[in-house]
Amino acid sequence: VDRVKIILFMTVAASCWFVGQHNLYEFDSIQAGQGVGNEFLYIIAAVVGGCAMTGGKGTAIGTALGALIYGMTNQGIVYAGWNPDWLKFFLGAVLLMAVLANNSFSKFSEAKK
Repeated sequence: VDRVKIILFMTVAASCWFVGQHNLYEFDSIQAGQGVGNEFLYIIAAVVGGCAMTGGKGTAIGTALGALIYGMTNQGIVYAGWNPDWLKFFLGAVLLMAVLANNSFSKFSEAKK
């Protein structure tokens, strides 16, 4: 367990270094506060991807798909010509639908047991 935990921490650190270097090369500067305040968006991506609100269930692939759905929603509103100020409303609606679906699937799986 300790070896796996250390390997995972090292992998996350290497991934963060990789992304940081790409930001540095692209923008010629690094902002330490990048991503602060976007917790709502990260939660939406995880829940839409299938992570349970109570924890213990979910996959990294599902979370990646949730992030893809967020990105498509973000760009789709712009391409459709809608007011981008409504993005948070649509994301909240998507989160509500994901939570309701998550609750119904968890009740369904508990009833099968």
